[in-house]
Amino acid sequence: GEAARGHLKMLVSKIAVVAALGSLAAFTSPSEAFTAPSCVGFGRSVAAQSAVGRIPKLGLSHGAAKAPLAAAPRAQKNGVTGCSMAGYNIDLTGKVAFVAGVADASGYGWAIAKQLANAGCTIIVGTWPPVMTLFERGLKKGFGEDGMLDNGEQMNIEKIYPLDAMFSTADEVDEDTKANKRYAGLEGYDIKSCAEKVKADYGKVDFLIHSLANGPEVTKPLLETSRGGYLAASSASAYSMISMLQHFGPLMPEGGSAISLTYIASERVVPGYGGGMSSAKAQLESDTKVLSWEAGRMYGIRVNTISAGPLASRAAVAIKKGGAGERNYIDYCIDYNIANTPLPKPLYADDVGKTALALCSDLTMAVTGTCQYVDNGMHAMGLTVDSGSFKEYIDRQSGVPWDGWKPDVGAKKLAAE
Repeated sequence: GEAARGHLKMLVSKIAVVAALGSLAAFTSPSEAFTAPSCVGFGRSVAAQSAVGRIPKLGLSHGAAKAPLAAAPRAQKNGVTGCSMAGYNIDLTGKVAFVAGVADASGYGWAIAKQLANAGCTIIVGTWPPVMTLFERGLKKGFGEDGMLDNGEQMNIEKIYPLDAMFSTADEVDEDTKANKRYAGLEGYDIKSCAEKVKADYGKVDFLIHSLANGPEVTKPLLETSRGGYLAASSASAYSMISMLQHFGPLMPEGGSAISLTYIASERVVPGYGGGMSSAKAQLESDTKVLSWEAGRMYGIRVNTISAGPLASRAAVAIKKGGAGERNYIDYCIDYNIANTPLPKPLYADDVGKTALALCSDLTMAVTGTCQYVDNGMHAMGLTVDSGSFKEYIDRQSGVPWDGWKPDVGAKKLAAE
């Protein structure tokens, strides 16, 4: 009747409004749709938020659409200039990040801490007790350029906590560990005790970074790995993330972010990455999905993992270290990636650091339970162009597109720089 026709008329009107909004959005430049924020973090200004559902403010640019970010400068090779992007202002002042697994200035954990510090975040770290003294000495001496923030100052790590992720609670610490000289004078290095100390000192943790792994038999093929070695790899590299969220989760405000680090060996065969470490990384990625549900519903936080490409960090070099004058296993992995990735260039620690920064920001408030690949695209490859089986065929190819597909393209670019 009349009521039904009136309801249909109203529905058609609503659809027309939505369509009009979509049309306007197509002509809105990013810099106008998301205005520079006036609050901490990636949050948009109040003026840029719709009264309903935080729809970006829409508007035309004087009758002509601007090319989105056309004049924006390209990011520098090994980092961005400052922490600002067109339309956004990353400000994590007042936020606290706990980065577990930092022991030097060469790994991904350090790079993540550095990018968060660039945005004003307070950095505290958990360090494996046997190397804690060495790390503290390094901090006192300074790490030079590796520790320099974009503003020219050295990164400040406000506090270092001893942390052995093999132990969730104090009663799990065995007598051999307690008697170990490298643990002398330290206590409360289990995950629960560490979290309690952080709570007493800071009251909260906004960002939880799991940047640790250990496989005592990583140099052994899986077929030769012992039960003890396999379970130790899983305990240190995968279960530790569960335990950390158990004990740090209650300290995390809603909207917080927890991030771990994984590797492509979790889903592809990487000969030489043994001792159950490939299994541990697969566990970690599976747990990321389940934890995103459970921690999301319980604490309102996001849980993601980053699958990073090879980097010659201290830990990576130790996997299969070459003899005097010989190259290490990780060096070959890096060369292989440069030869075969869609983006034939080295992977920098800061590439992972900046991705983690994004995952901690409000830009990714709806992103959780994911595995973010930061490997120049290596995960997408099904056939490698430097394969000896294809060498004769590839050598015969020339012109477009093959001149840009050859395995030496990345090496030539590096040599020319």
